Amino acid sequence: MTDTALDLLHRIFGHTAFRGEQALIVDHVTGGGDALVLMPTGGGKSLCYQIPALLREGTAIVVSPLIALMQNQVEALLQVGVRAAFLNSTLDAAAAAKVERELIAGEIDLLYVAPERLLTGRFLSLLDRASLGLFAIDEAHCVSQWGHDFRPEYRQLTVLHERWPHVRRIALTATADAPTRREIVERLALEDARQFVSSFDRPNIRYTVVPKDGAGTRQLLDVLIRHPGQSGIVYAMSRKRVESVAEQLCKAGLKALPYHAGMDAAVRAANQRRFLQEDGIVMVATIAFGMGIDKPDVRFVAHIDLPKSIEGYYQETGRAGRDGDASEAWLSYGLGDVVSLRQMIEQGEASSERKQLELRKLDALLGYCEATGCRRQALLRWFGEDHDGACGNCDNCLSPPQTWDGTDAARKALSAIYRTGQRFGVGQLVDVLRGARTDKVQQFGHSELAVFGVGADLEDREWRSVFRQLVAGGYIDVDVEHFGALRLTEAARPVLRGETALRFRTEAKATVRPRRDRRASEAEAYDLDPASLVRFQSLRDWRAKTAREQNVPAYVIFHDATLRAIAESDPADLDDLGRIPGIGSVKLDRYGEAVLQQLFDAA
Repeated sequence: MTDTALDLLHRIFGHTAFRGEQALIVDHVTGGGDALVLMPTGGGKSLCYQIPALLREGTAIVVSPLIALMQNQVEALLQVGVRAAFLNSTLDAAAAAKVERELIAGEIDLLYVAPERLLTGRFLSLLDRASLGLFAIDEAHCVSQWGHDFRPEYRQLTVLHERWPHVRRIALTATADAPTRREIVERLALEDARQFVSSFDRPNIRYTVVPKDGAGTRQLLDVLIRHPGQSGIVYAMSRKRVESVAEQLCKAGLKALPYHAGMDAAVRAANQRRFLQEDGIVMVATIAFGMGIDKPDVRFVAHIDLPKSIEGYYQETGRAGRDGDASEAWLSYGLGDVVSLRQMIEQGEASSERKQLELRKLDALLGYCEATGCRRQALLRWFGEDHDGACGNCDNCLSPPQTWDGTDAARKALSAIYRTGQRFGVGQLVDVLRGARTDKVQQFGHSELAVFGVGADLEDREWRSVFRQLVAGGYIDVDVEHFGALRLTEAARPVLRGETALRFRTEAKATVRPRRDRRASEAEAYDLDPASLVRFQSLRDWRAKTAREQNVPAYVIFHDATLRAIAESDPADLDDLGRIPGIGSVKLDRYGEAVLQQLFDAA
């Protein structure tokens, strides 16, 4: 690693050493090699092209799929004195023309642009007149037609190599299984590129999956109590659900905001701006939110409904803890989610081949949800990575689930499906098994069946768990065309005949968490002593005010991790402050005196 790269890392970005494979990647690209970089969210992908961009002659063109993503990254670079700019639809004609003039004049180090604009004849001609040093293709998994973020324009980016074969390229992604990697290489003509594959593990994230109790809102509130004053994202399946959950969280005293594609664009943008600039905002959103968000101090990501695939789940949970601090990924799901998602897939406009792929991915996620082993091991296995299965930071490792011989219960459940004609959902089937003489049970004559009441020894939630695990195991299927009716699969036959034994995970009983003092909860959440917590909150208030004044995301000023380090060390002067990780010389000059004054006022 050259001293120049390390000097830039420290002077501009405030770090004293590279992490993981960053040093190898920076050396390789700076030295003139092409690269494909697979690195988890929060692993520092951006530095892998930003530092080579500053070391190589010419402007680096960064292909980025979302406006929010490029704007946030440009704002962060401008804060540390890097000549960065973007070209997108938010600029008026005069501002865009100014950026183009600066590009031609060689006055821009990094220019961020969407693939749609880059591929226009006018922009390609503009690049012909510029001095180019590097092409960086971010979110490279968008090239995959089988991926969850497919962007057809990405498949045309081979024009960069065809038109400028001498300009080096680096493609980067945080979400790509082995087939997607092969497609990236093929579609972007990166056969000669060196591949850098980091571990997909995010050890700072705690994974938890729970069976949904009703709508799941009360369970969600129990999670949010653990994160007082902290930022987080709650993902819900539909726009209506987003609005409902956000409203309920607000009634509970939380600063919750909705975000979905059906909202007024100005309101949606204002909510996103608040999430980026303020602390303690809970964004309740559909999956339309997040890909363009680079907020490092998201402390939790909660899925109140089941996502569609393991890749989507991994990417969405990856928005937690980008700063490396302890964070939580929490998921609740029920069979109703499975019915809704399968309905969405089967009634969609995709090809039959695509639908089958999406259904297989959903089945894989169900298997993850009902797994009794390490969650992290199951996640990483999907991406082709081995893990010893004892992560110590998921619900199954921290509290290994008990299992029980479910063979007899499974036979009763499968028999109930068969004897009711494979026409009913889980609610009716549980009533039949438990012997509930409801109007619907009486209407269809189900109280006369041999299976009526044979499962009275198990509670409602226990039977629902049995049916959920039978779906996840492939023994029964959900018929979305008949309102979620459960049907037997071929795998059910040997179970019914007594040829196969099954074990199920024991359903954990819900616990009521006592409400704790908010101040004590915040001190515990941030792992700070009382005096440090006062300084930390004072610094966060100053950061929020400064961010609003500059109209930039709060983390662009300083990350939470940096503010916490300042609060703990309580520096007496600029020299002490400058030794704290995350504070480069530019930020020290710009904010140093204000930070010291804030600490003095908080004393």
